[in-house]
Amino acid sequence: MKNTQKRLGALALIAVSGSLVLSACSTSTNQNMNHSSSGHMMGSSSSSSASGASSSTADYNMDDAMFTQMMIPHHQQAVEMSDIVLAKSGLSEEMTTLLNNIKNAQGPEIEKMEGWLEDWGQPTMMSSQSGHNMNMDGMVSDAGIQELKDANTQDASKLFLEQMIGHHEGAIEMAEDEVSGGQNKDVIALAQDIITSQKAEITQMKKMLAAMS
Repeated sequence: MKNTQKRLGALALIAVSGSLVLSACSTSTNQNMNHSSSGHMMGSSSSSSASGASSSTADYNMDDAMFTQMMIPHHQQAVEMSDIVLAKSGLSEEMTTLLNNIKNAQGPEIEKMEGWLEDWGQPTMMSSQSGHNMNMDGMVSDAGIQELKDANTQDASKLFLEQMIGHHEGAIEMAEDEVSGGQNKDVIALAQDIITSQKAEITQMKKMLAAMS
């Protein structure tokens, strides 16, 4: 976990080229950012009152911001990989369902995280275009993405499972770091959801991969 946190810090420092915008956010528990927009808050019972939503949005620390900034391109790549395989003909029903489940879960989460960063006044910093080359847990290289594109349906299905297992494992490690070091309750809740859902998908993917052997 410590190694992951060091990588997160290093990448954030590179992304902002020196002076971190994130230094504006305090790690104290009663930070108030006074942003007018709260429309991107997670849809939960905690956001039912304006004052509660504002407090929940503003109360964040550097771990929350870095997790969000890192997880956006991580999710974007998962969606991209799913689209690549979905474009191939003759997929099994189980594979098609898995791919759509990944897209349907991670697409809205990307929008949610982008909304949080906007509310906090923090930059996204890392785009999907640069994401492939980042030294981030579980990210697939440009060469790996190209291999997935070039593979036939059967080989692409197997390759996707192999790549996405590692991709999910990286996301889980990042999410576990957020749960242990984060402050914002909504970001921590998302991290916990990622841990639960992606562990279940790893189990499913390993079974699917074994059936292909």
